Amino acid sequence: MRTAYNVETVRAAERELMARLPEGALMQRAAAGLAAACADLLGRVYGRRVVLLVGSGDNGGDALYAGARLARRGAGVTAVLLAPPERTHPGGLAALRRAGGSVTAPGGAERWIARADLVVDGIVGIGGRGGLRPEAEALVDAVERSGAAVVAVDLPSGVEADTGEVRGAAVRADLTVTFGTHKPGLLIDPAREYAGSVRLVGIGLVLPPVAELEALQHADVARLLPRPAAESDKYRRGVVGIAAGSARYPGAAVLAVSGALRGGAGAVRYVGPAADAVIARFPETLVSDRGPAKAGRVQAWVVGPGAGDDAATVAEVLDTDVPVLLDADGLRLAERDAVRGRAAPTLMTPHAGEAAALLGVRREEVEGARLAAVRELAAVYRATVLLKGSTTLVADPRGGAVRVNATGTGWLATAGSGDVLSGLAGSLLATGLPARDAGSAAAYLHGLAGRFAASGAPAGAHDIAERLPEAWRDVRDALG
Repeated sequence: MRTAYNVETVRAAERELMARLPEGALMQRAAAGLAAACADLLGRVYGRRVVLLVGSGDNGGDALYAGARLARRGAGVTAVLLAPPERTHPGGLAALRRAGGSVTAPGGAERWIARADLVVDGIVGIGGRGGLRPEAEALVDAVERSGAAVVAVDLPSGVEADTGEVRGAAVRADLTVTFGTHKPGLLIDPAREYAGSVRLVGIGLVLPPVAELEALQHADVARLLPRPAAESDKYRRGVVGIAAGSARYPGAAVLAVSGALRGGAGAVRYVGPAADAVIARFPETLVSDRGPAKAGRVQAWVVGPGAGDDAATVAEVLDTDVPVLLDADGLRLAERDAVRGRAAPTLMTPHAGEAAALLGVRREEVEGARLAAVRELAAVYRATVLLKGSTTLVADPRGGAVRVNATGTGWLATAGSGDVLSGLAGSLLATGLPARDAGSAAAYLHGLAGRFAASGAPAGAHDIAERLPEAWRDVRDALG
């Protein structure tokens, strides 16, 4: 599992470690890892042209010491100082000069950047807030025009470490070399788009057991997935109820059922007006026309996909005492107090537009501050919230680490894909997984299935559903 910690926690861990180490040792560890990553990206160091963009903080010091290491290996290194020399890290500046590196001011930097093979971004560290200053923005623009490879020190300048927000211009890196731990902004959009590949360099930090963010990997998800025992039958494995679809949107019901059938539950019950379409496609589905309360026993419900204006069914499902997944039209039709008052778990799965409507803000506000939005929704509704997007986030109403999923692909942005995800997550709820785990595992499998289905070409929601078993097997293989 990858974890990310906020700036305050990282700073405290750094202070504790520095108190036990010789002065400057921590920065030398970081610089050594940074220089090695730069060398790997360059392939050949001797004779290559490297430009360092150096701010006044420790990030600038990391860049200077790394530049000195590259200069000693034969690179031509030029440091662009965004602060006067007396306000630039003195040890790093002296090391670069001793190694044969040169120094210039921002006014003369464009010609150096235009000829660079590699630009190292050490403008702003993890404490940066509120966007870049105009002088730095001009350098960022020059870097984008240059076509040089870009390595960011700890995180790209112009992105906010704790929130993943980007306020104005920011460095777009090919590689970000981060120290000690990931920072939330490296895992969350929109900032994640600026980070490129991320390389974590261990520097010996001792961090708390509970992180700000968690990113599950194959083995983590494999341990969550249900595995039938020898004595299992379809009811012991769990039954998921699907209350979805309408005369106008029967396909939503079919797609939700398609995800549910591949989510580990032993049986799927369908309630709604699209029964004929569901049975025609999936004859193994148990169909009822008596409404959710009389459909038969289930261990979890999915309600909302394609529901139109059927508020009564949404209210009926929310009144049950089993876990409920609330999606699509169900998010719009559900009474907030009915969700907040539930004793059983609720998993809400909005996309950014639906989340914005629930919070009463503009969609752009959610997209620009996804971490804050998912936490606020979870707190307001007292529900687990899965905020869909290129990096899906899952927040628990009790707080703790937010789960971030990065297995997705842009090809998942297709009609009906969310319905498949809802059925899949609801099925995992029915097997007994807690809402946070069900949402996290479903997002991970759904993203993998989307990748397998697309393979660089468009794919429909039904294609994604059909590749879920392959994604499941791929994850399971991680445990051998």
